[in-house]
Amino acid sequence: MGWTVAPVRPAVVLHYSEDPGIREFVPHVPATNAGARPHVWGIEPGYAPLYWFPRECARVAVWAHDEAQRGLLRARWGGRAPRLHFAAARDEAWIRRAQVVEYAFAPEPFAPWPDAEGQWVADVAVRPRAVRSMGDLVAAHEDAGVELRFDADLAARRDEVVASGLPFSIVRWSARV
Repeated sequence: MGWTVAPVRPAVVLHYSEDPGIREFVPHVPATNAGARPHVWGIEPGYAPLYWFPRECARVAVWAHDEAQRGLLRARWGGRAPRLHFAAARDEAWIRRAQVVEYAFAPEPFAPWPDAEGQWVADVAVRPRAVRSMGDLVAAHEDAGVELRFDADLAARRDEVVASGLPFSIVRWSARV
């Protein structure tokens, strides 16, 4: 799904990895999108929880930008958070033990990637200006006000999210589903 709101250049662009030692990010074509141009991929802070998972962990996210969308989100899935993330129940222990780091970049080399809301790309190599451990990923979701649910039927949640009409993201679907 592309952008449902106009992109605004963030103060920082982030990238998440289980590799804590990356000194330079070089544009590349992702294995999951062989037709793409080479880029360095990043995410703006408001969407960062989409990547608070082990890299290959399939997940589904849905969110609301305004009160009408929040009403739809609550009516369909309950809860109060404006963002809801689903991961497979079988992946809960994996997510809880994952060691993920956050890389922070200056935003200037990045432009909005039109295919996915919150994602930014750079056509040049970039070096992080800061690196930090994410620690407990489940707690990070909670601290950010994002509801994380572990579900036995992730495919059903994916279908519901796609049909909801709300902004959504599906990451690494083919990796483990």
